[in-house]
Amino acid sequence: MPHTPVWFMRQAGRSLPEYLKVREGIPMLESCMRPELVTEITLQPVRRHKVDAAIYFSDIVVPLKAIGLDLDIKPGIGPVVAEPIRSRADLARLRALTPDDVSYVTEAIGLLTAELGSTPLIGFAGAPFTLASYLVEGGPSRNHEHTKAMMYGDPELWAELLDRLADITATFLTVQIEAGASAVQLFDSWVGALAPADYRRSVLPASAKVFDAVAPYGVPRIHFGVGTGELLGLMGEAGADVVGVDWRVPLDEAARRVGPGKALQGNLDPAVLFAPTEAVEAKTREVLDAAAGLEGHVFNLGHGVLPTMDPDALTRLVEYVHTRTAR
Repeated sequence: MPHTPVWFMRQAGRSLPEYLKVREGIPMLESCMRPELVTEITLQPVRRHKVDAAIYFSDIVVPLKAIGLDLDIKPGIGPVVAEPIRSRADLARLRALTPDDVSYVTEAIGLLTAELGSTPLIGFAGAPFTLASYLVEGGPSRNHEHTKAMMYGDPELWAELLDRLADITATFLTVQIEAGASAVQLFDSWVGALAPADYRRSVLPASAKVFDAVAPYGVPRIHFGVGTGELLGLMGEAGADVVGVDWRVPLDEAARRVGPGKALQGNLDPAVLFAPTEAVEAKTREVLDAAAGLEGHVFNLGHGVLPTMDPDALTRLVEYVHTRTAR
């Protein structure tokens, strides 16, 4: 590329007035199941910000809803599961996902790739640990007490739960790749809650299973988690080609932790975008300077776009990175 590529996690959605307009009165999960709406929402930030990739508009619980779990996304709370998974008997509710369960994904990606032309579309799924933590807790959690109680107290049940979720996630990503996604991101929002030894023993095998399942397609695989500074090396080991880095670790240090053979993605603190333009540009230069020696770099925020962010600040940021890194 003639410059460092830029896209943003959660670029499609809540910060854009045009998104709020098309979503009006439509519940979140329903909006993820309407191909024309998904297409429009996914394209909005590409049109507005001139980002170098589209990210498929979805939610991490979509494949769980698709296999019949009773869950919903409550505004201001997040995913809420009616009956949490706490026992071996509960595992029976986690049946395999089939492409027919998510035919709207195949349809939406077909519409999207036709519109996007040469702009890549990144497929998207939640990682097994994060899905498990929602299912076991019954919703978002600060301390993950039920999740960790199962992980430490019944490691066999935990391993089986993550293995089933790895299969569901692998199918969900495979559907997206076969429909035309040119890269995929596995999003492990909550895994920063774990110590490295626990990650290696209780999470890495399931994440690796997902990456192995999509490896034959040869599309770039991105792995991202929040608060994962201590886990970066292990997350690279799980099998991604690109490791996403949040804003807490500079990219040059992250590269040392991840080791050779991987590109990095990140890692401007999203909150920086609330500061004046000069401050945003100064912090962006710090990120780009830290990325100077990397094997590959995709510019992104260190987590998702925040709901109250000024969209114009994002547009300016894309232009600044493109200009600054023009080769």
